[in-house]
Amino acid sequence: MLFGYSSEKEKYIFNLSRINKHIILKTNDLEIGYKSKKSINSISKNINISLEKGKFVCLLGQNGIGKSTLLRTLTKVQPKLNGTIFFNNKSIEKVNQLDFSKQVSVVLTERLPESNLSVYELIALGRQPYTNWLGKLNEQDIKKINEAIELVKIGHIKHSKYYELSDGQLQKVLIARAIAQDTEIIILDEPTAHLDVLHKMETFKLLKSLTKKLQKTIIISSHEIHLALETSDDLWLMTNDNFKTGNKDILIENGELEQLFNSDLIAFNKDTKRFKLKS
Repeated sequence: MLFGYSSEKEKYIFNLSRINKHIILKTNDLEIGYKSKKSINSISKNINISLEKGKFVCLLGQNGIGKSTLLRTLTKVQPKLNGTIFFNNKSIEKVNQLDFSKQVSVVLTERLPESNLSVYELIALGRQPYTNWLGKLNEQDIKKINEAIELVKIGHIKHSKYYELSDGQLQKVLIARAIAQDTEIIILDEPTAHLDVLHKMETFKLLKSLTKKLQKTIIISSHEIHLALETSDDLWLMTNDNFKTGNKDILIENGELEQLFNSDLIAFNKDTKRFKLKS
């Protein structure tokens, strides 16, 4: 046996699979934070990510650690302080905003501005990168909108006004808008923050299924650690001292989950894959 492989052929196949991996998002020594004329407030640095296409990724960390800042930086909502960010091997600085919006769709935590839009019209906004300056929908746009509505199973509310919806329904509509945008990557900041337990579980299940059905790469930040451990492919773990990425089972085995919270009150149990109060 050669280094754990039963044959040269098996070793070749394994190495070939590694070479053929499609790295859709990569960062090198990324530093995030806020810059003003008088000062620089660095939130986190040395963030190195190498994310394979088609993964469901959960970003975990304590409140205020910088999760939203990271997602806003990756989506060009705010500038990075240092380092590099690549989507499909191209620096985001070299991608204009229109082309970028055809690669990455975003659902942030900001409240929607007041309007009289229907659910269908709100989802149709996801097609803006593709419509002409008049915003006129063509057959392809309408097809993508209807496919998104069907995938998220919200056809029964598509004619409702969005302000009439519950938080759970609105979150599904925003996910549908991101799907209609038809990007390779969908990034969501705390998509279950205001939802009850049932809708939290439904949202995680929906996002996981979309990753498989559509071969999208979906990245979410969340405080729902146990749901993240049940559904995610990879984890991004953010602490004051480190930023770790990788397969969730490997991170658990290496003890990285135990470092997520610096507290004398709770501990992570590898066997049950849950945090619990220390006795």
